Amino acid sequence: MSSLYPLHSANSAGQTSGEKVQEAQDWQRKLTLAQAEAQRGHFDGFLRVCRGIVDAHAGQADVLLQVGSLLLSFGFLTAARRCFERVRVLAPSDLRPLVNLANIAQQAGDHVQSRQLYALLLSHLPDHPVIRRNALLSLEYDPDVPDEERLAQAKAWGAWAVANAGGMRERPAMPPLDGRPLRVGYVSADFCQHTVGLFVKDVIASHNRSRMQVFTYSAGQVDDWVTATVRQASTFRDIRNLDDAAVAEQIRQDGIDVLVDLSGHTAGSRLTVFAYRPAPVQVSWLGYFATTGLPVMDAVLLDDWHAPSGMEAQFVERIVRLDGGRFCYAPVPFAPEDVAPAPCPVNGHVTFGSFNNTAKLNPAVIALWARVLAAVPESRLLLKWRTFQDEEMRAQISGAFARHGIAADRIVLRGASFHVDVLKEYADIDICLDTFPFTGGLTSCEALWMGVPVVTWPQGRVVSRQSYAFLKAIGLEELAAESADDYVRIAAELAGNPDRIRTLRSAMRSQMRQSALCDVAGFTQRIEEAIRRLALEVA
Repeated sequence: MSSLYPLHSANSAGQTSGEKVQEAQDWQRKLTLAQAEAQRGHFDGFLRVCRGIVDAHAGQADVLLQVGSLLLSFGFLTAARRCFERVRVLAPSDLRPLVNLANIAQQAGDHVQSRQLYALLLSHLPDHPVIRRNALLSLEYDPDVPDEERLAQAKAWGAWAVANAGGMRERPAMPPLDGRPLRVGYVSADFCQHTVGLFVKDVIASHNRSRMQVFTYSAGQVDDWVTATVRQASTFRDIRNLDDAAVAEQIRQDGIDVLVDLSGHTAGSRLTVFAYRPAPVQVSWLGYFATTGLPVMDAVLLDDWHAPSGMEAQFVERIVRLDGGRFCYAPVPFAPEDVAPAPCPVNGHVTFGSFNNTAKLNPAVIALWARVLAAVPESRLLLKWRTFQDEEMRAQISGAFARHGIAADRIVLRGASFHVDVLKEYADIDICLDTFPFTGGLTSCEALWMGVPVVTWPQGRVVSRQSYAFLKAIGLEELAAESADDYVRIAAELAGNPDRIRTLRSAMRSQMRQSALCDVAGFTQRIEEAIRRLALEVA
C-alpha cells in the first residue's frame, strides 16, 4: 500500500529563512539516520531517533507525517498511529494522515475500518491516483467484500483511468512480424528484491533473444542486485520521473508490440499508462491477482488452478491460461543449501507457522487456526511479520487467540529480520498454515523450498488459490482443503504423523526442482508462446 508523503516540512513562526532551512536539514538528517538504523536491524536506535524527532517537532504536521510513514514502513503501528493522530489535531483538514491510518488498519487486519477510511477519502479526493489504487488493493485482503463489488469498483477505476487519458483510443497497428523478434515491454515498480522482482528476473533473463527483444520500464525507487539482473537482460528504461503521457510516448518510440503490466494496483503501479494504449497488445501478469478493470487491457495470464472455469465473470480481461502455472519460482542465491530437520522430535510438540503479512490475519483466519491448535494439544503457532515489532499488535493477536481458548504461551510472535534469516527460521516450523482469502505467494514457495508443507484452503478468488496452485504443480494437492473442517482435519492428521512430516521435509525440494514450478526454461518458453499468439491475433 502506498502512503502520501509531504512535499515539504512545516515552518515555525518567527524563524529567519536561514533558521528554517537549518531546522529542516537537521530533522531530515536525523530521519535518514533513523532509516539507516532500521535497515541494519537496530530497532532500538531507530525508535530512539524517531522519538527525538517527534519530541522536537511535535507541532509540525509535515515532520510528523514523515516520521509516522517511516515508523509504519518498519512495522511500528502504534507509534506511527500516534504521529498521524497528532497531525489530525494539528491540521484537521489535512487528509494525508487518513491514508496512513487506513494503511495501519489494513495491516492490523481491521478491514472494516480500512474500508470506511478509504470511502471517506474517496468522497473528498475522487481523482487521487494513490487513494484510488490503495482502495482497490485493500478489497483483495477484505473477506467481506463480494466479488460483484470488487469487479464494479475495478471497472469504475478503469473508466476513470481512460477518461483521464483523454478517452478510449484505437488499438495501434501491429507492424508485420515477418519473422522478426517480438518487442515485449514489462512495466513494474518492483524490479528489485521484491516478490515480483524475484519471480520475474529469471524469466526476463531467459527469453530467447531470437524470438523476443525485451524492454523493461522501471517505476521503482530501489536499485539492487535484482535490478542489476534485469538491467543486464533487457533494454532498461527508468520511468520514475516521467508522467504517463511521456512513458506512453517512450513505449511508442520503442515500437513495443506487447506491453505487460506486472503491478496491477499495487504500490508504485503505472497501470494508468496503459489507458493511453501505447502498444497493440496489452497484458496483465504476475504482480496482481484480480482484474485491472481497464477496458483496453487485452488479456490476463493465469492458469487452470488460479482460474477454474467460471472465473471469467470476475475479469474484464480475457483469461489466457498458461500450462503448468502462472508463476515460476527460483530460490534466492542466499537460500540455505540444506533443509533443516523437522523440529517436532526435539521440541516434543508440533509447531505450526505462518510468515504472511498480518493484513491477511482476519478474524476468520484466527478462528480457524485456533481450531487447529485445539485439535492438536500442546502444539504451538509461530507467526512472523514486521508488525510484530509492535507491542500493541502482539497483544492484539495474543488476545484474539485467547478469546478462542488458546493460551498466550502457545503463540510465538516474531518481528522483522533480514531475508536470509527469515529463510533460516523455517527450521523452527513443522507445518505452515496458509491465510485466506489472501493466500501466500512467494511466502508459500519459500516455505515449501525450506521443506515445510503448507496447508491451504482455495476459495473463489484468484488470490485465494496461489498456494493451491503451487501444491498442484509439485504434486501435493492433498494439502489443499475443501472446507474449514477439512482444513482442520488435514492439519491435525499431518501433525499426528511425524514420519509423514519427515518424508515431506526431505523430499519436497527435489519435487519442486523437478516440477513445472521451478522450470525456468520451460516456463519462459510457454509464456513466450502465449504472448506470441496474442500478437498474431492482431497482426
